[in-house]
Amino acid sequence: MRPSYYTAALMALAVSTPLFAQQPTTAPAAPAVNYTVFLRGTPIGSEQLSVARGPDGVTISGSGRIGAPVGLVVRKVEIKYDRDWKPLSFVIDATIRDQWLSIYTTVADGVASSQIGQVGQQTNKTDRITADAAFLPNSFFGSYEALAVKLAAIKPGGEVRAYIVPQAEIGVRLKEVTDEQLRIAGAALPARRYQITLMNPGVPVDAEVWADLNGNLLRLTVPVQSLDVVRADLASVASRRESLARPGDEQVSIPAAGFNLAATISRPANAAPSAPLPKGARPVRLPAVVLVGSSGPSDRDEIIAGVPIFAQMANALADAGFLVVRYDKRGVGQSGGRAENATIADYAEDVRAVVKFLDDKRKDVNPKHIAVVGHGEGGWVALTAADGEKRITALALVATGASKGVDLLLEEQRHLLEGMPIPESEKQAKIELQRKIVQAVIKDSGWEGIAPEVRDQADTPWFKSYLLFDPARSIAKVRQPILILQGDLDRQVPAAQADELARLARARKNRPGQTIEIVHFPELNHLLVPATTGEVDEYARLTDRDVSKQLLGALADWLKKVLSVPAV
Repeated sequence: MRPSYYTAALMALAVSTPLFAQQPTTAPAAPAVNYTVFLRGTPIGSEQLSVARGPDGVTISGSGRIGAPVGLVVRKVEIKYDRDWKPLSFVIDATIRDQWLSIYTTVADGVASSQIGQVGQQTNKTDRITADAAFLPNSFFGSYEALAVKLAAIKPGGEVRAYIVPQAEIGVRLKEVTDEQLRIAGAALPARRYQITLMNPGVPVDAEVWADLNGNLLRLTVPVQSLDVVRADLASVASRRESLARPGDEQVSIPAAGFNLAATISRPANAAPSAPLPKGARPVRLPAVVLVGSSGPSDRDEIIAGVPIFAQMANALADAGFLVVRYDKRGVGQSGGRAENATIADYAEDVRAVVKFLDDKRKDVNPKHIAVVGHGEGGWVALTAADGEKRITALALVATGASKGVDLLLEEQRHLLEGMPIPESEKQAKIELQRKIVQAVIKDSGWEGIAPEVRDQADTPWFKSYLLFDPARSIAKVRQPILILQGDLDRQVPAAQADELARLARARKNRPGQTIEIVHFPELNHLLVPATTGEVDEYARLTDRDVSKQLLGALADWLKKVLSVPAV
């Protein structure tokens, strides 16, 4: 068996397996906790986990079922540790792709002895392991409960050992620990997020383990596999992560096109009254800023690679004197609606719904001073929303493309291929395949020879609207002042795109050039944080995850110029 030790290798595991005579012993009764398994944001299975603690040690037991493309059914798993969380035994009874899997492992004197049933055969295997290693089988994510406990006992830079049953032992390096706060049905749940690296031979893999303050597993995230295993109550729309909880933040529901958008409103500290206003008193009317997220399932905090871009931006702008609205995109988080049929124009209608809400329902907003800030594709959405919408006073476009969507996509693909150690002929073949897919999406024909699963992902209303979007046509229609902010290490939207956007904006009829400003930031990437290369594969290694104060300051200063801001 090839040593693909890392747990999420389950997604590519081809273990064919069978019944094994040993049967799990009965664990002490413990309440079961349900988890949902997501792949690329889509639920594909579930696990049930029980943790029983007694005088002799700890027993982790459970079951689970994960559908395609994995095809895993775990009828029963039992993992035993002593009172010091030293491994004692592991038993599993499961099937993978309709073939039986049975493993029975015991640990004694630093040796893990396994009996493995595969395809009607039984084999034996022994491995030397560290005395306090955690069992991390490829077939049961609930095993990370033990890893969460062990991570709590070390500091960043430290390492714990893990045995990928029944393959080999690896190191699990702790990179960073951050305190988080989750909100479930209005109640706060403090949590800790452990950023780790599974030290696979040759290919280390970054992941996150979330636990509550008692060490109970809340979530496992493996970005490179687009894999998330989330406690069921945290996976519901009633739950959300508060990346940067600000005192006085207000949770609101905004009517849209047949559904509601869930949003957070942040205000300056001295503008958040702690008691109702006296009779006859008028509230202070604040200038407002609406934040519009980039492509993909972006929630109100716009968390990308662990950077809560909008949570930090909202906090800075509220401190600068603005009322700031950020919201979960339709079909994401606590917002209603469906994302699969949404286009850029539909997302623009959602922005207009937020602006209308501020104008009609918020007595603390100055309706003549509402700005919209879009990040990435959110800049295109903001441009579309501003066309003919007089209630939008100003636009800020952050890391926003100036080329047509189809050209920007192909440019990004060419850049990614440049860094791949593959033959030039293979690179050209990939580019030609991408061109064929793009043309099939645009023309609604020509899918012959393209894999059905590729078509399922590409043939969507949103992707077509992205490919056909032309910023030059959109920017020519808007009349608002525009600020353009760009990180020069951005490899997703190259810096030259910002200069072209500024040229297009200055060429608008009846719009003097001084209504356009552009600011470059030499050391920032697409996430608006300091970087070295700016490449996407660097995101997981970033040490500074704070959005640039210089960029936030430039944004606040410009908004103050184009909107009236009271003293704070």
